[in-house]
Amino acid sequence: MTATILEPDRPIIDPHHHLWDRSRLDLRAMPFAAHGFSQMLRERSRYMLDELLADTDSGHDIRATVFIECRAMYRADGPKALRSVGETEFVNGVAAVAASGVYGPTRACAGIVGHADLRLGAEVGEVLEAHIAAGQGRFRGIRHSAAYDGDENVLGPLSTRGTPAGLLRDPDFRKGFAELAPRGLSFDAWLLEPQLPDLLDLAQAFPETTIVLDHVGGPVGIGAYAGQRAARFGAWRTQIRALAACENVVVKLGGLAMPFAGFEWSYANRPDSYPALAEAWAPYIETCIEAFGATRCMFESNFPVDHFSCDYVTLWNAFKHLARDCSEDEKQALFFDTAARVYRLDCGPAI
Repeated sequence: MTATILEPDRPIIDPHHHLWDRSRLDLRAMPFAAHGFSQMLRERSRYMLDELLADTDSGHDIRATVFIECRAMYRADGPKALRSVGETEFVNGVAAVAASGVYGPTRACAGIVGHADLRLGAEVGEVLEAHIAAGQGRFRGIRHSAAYDGDENVLGPLSTRGTPAGLLRDPDFRKGFAELAPRGLSFDAWLLEPQLPDLLDLAQAFPETTIVLDHVGGPVGIGAYAGQRAARFGAWRTQIRALAACENVVVKLGGLAMPFAGFEWSYANRPDSYPALAEAWAPYIETCIEAFGATRCMFESNFPVDHFSCDYVTLWNAFKHLARDCSEDEKQALFFDTAARVYRLDCGPAI
């Protein structure tokens, strides 16, 4: 039975998804089971253009997308600092295929956000220039994940990435961060709620750099924070409001289908319907929209990772349900205009 699509004619830019092919990895040797990621990777070990388009063509009117780095297709050799440029080369090829129109109207990967180690300081400029060249007009910014917690059970397998505590305050990192604005590049920030004060300090120190806060700031409710999500909501809200006072910060509304926030859903216990997701997520989504305003908020899919809890149709139905009381102008901003402006996408008006 085909799922009902809410507002099927509403144009959408999906500003946050990944691509990868991990089908050749031995998933049994990877420590994902505790977070349920093992099943997600088994089902979505390959998420390339075909799989992305199967989702974007499933009923909602997805006009364009933005790829966000996920350590896919790095160069196998050459200078270590430049290996991440391989990801941009790969994604730009995918974008070119989508732009041909052969596979339909969706302009997949119209914007690309890659990775560079900003701890290289001023020397990261060479890496940024290489990304810009490889993107051939599609490269928009950098994501250097700062997600860290002293309890390895919070981030699970992602704790093995070696991200240090206090990355956003590191002097070398900030020297590298200073190289973004002169090149017109934005910064996607992925971190956890206890780290939000670090991002606030960074945003205040670099008011000329556009910062995109991913996943509503990473609420936590597992590991050392198990059962504390509700109790920590007030502190999260305070930091969100403080960040909203920084005009250079915008926020992505999504990522709450991941396990970190501690909601009960998983592959083993999926929600029955989109209203259930919308009801649970409403305090976070509504707080962000109230604090930032619709013109500085954008809904995101975070696929295939958020497939952990629901399918693509259900996710966007939940977002549309959450926005049901917004004005038409607000909806246009939340689903299309904010993403188009922030990532400088030329994909036509939302009409």
